Amino acid sequence: MTKLTPLSRWLILLSSLLLIILFFTPIWQIDLWAPQYPEWLSMQIWLYQVSGDINTINGLNHYIGMKNIQTEMFPEFKIMPYIAGGMIVTGLLLALWGKKISSWIWLLVLVGSAVAGFVDFYLWSYDYGHNLDPKAAIIVPGMVYQPPLIGSKELLNFVAYAGPAIGGWIALVSGILAVAVVFIEIFKKKLQKRFTSASTLLK
Repeated sequence: MTKLTPLSRWLILLSSLLLIILFFTPIWQIDLWAPQYPEWLSMQIWLYQVSGDINTINGLNHYIGMKNIQTEMFPEFKIMPYIAGGMIVTGLLLALWGKKISSWIWLLVLVGSAVAGFVDFYLWSYDYGHNLDPKAAIIVPGMVYQPPLIGSKELLNFVAYAGPAIGGWIALVSGILAVAVVFIEIFKKKLQKRFTSASTLLK
């Protein structure tokens, strides 16, 4: 079985080690803006908790019948640190194994985890924005309050924005490195020929 180039092994190693940062930084964020809140309200989603202006957001959402947001309502927080830890160990083992197929396995691990995370977040946000208390103080017929998966969206007099926090950008960099490894392994023969040709011309 073909071996990875040394560069590819180092990139997989770096890609996996970057994920350690996810334990110390929020991954995703949801921000809310309205004329009465020009400084924005913000909620950060970590591997194991939610933080930010949770109490204020819950107070506002109570009037339109939305559930209170709290860490305990997310069973995913109990397993996500273990999943992230497993991904890091997998990346390290693949870098040590050093076979060409390691590049594809690592890319699939990252892409699969990202897709699963987005699907889970979408399902939660759908339930959160659609499953409203029929006895809420404010009821707007036909109105739902599902926050955007990514990007911005108007919700009554609020503008909601969802996007990567620091950890999310770090995860993106990790994914880009994984793509780079696959690219290097696919085109390494062509790259080696060009490098050899360039070296010959310089002699």
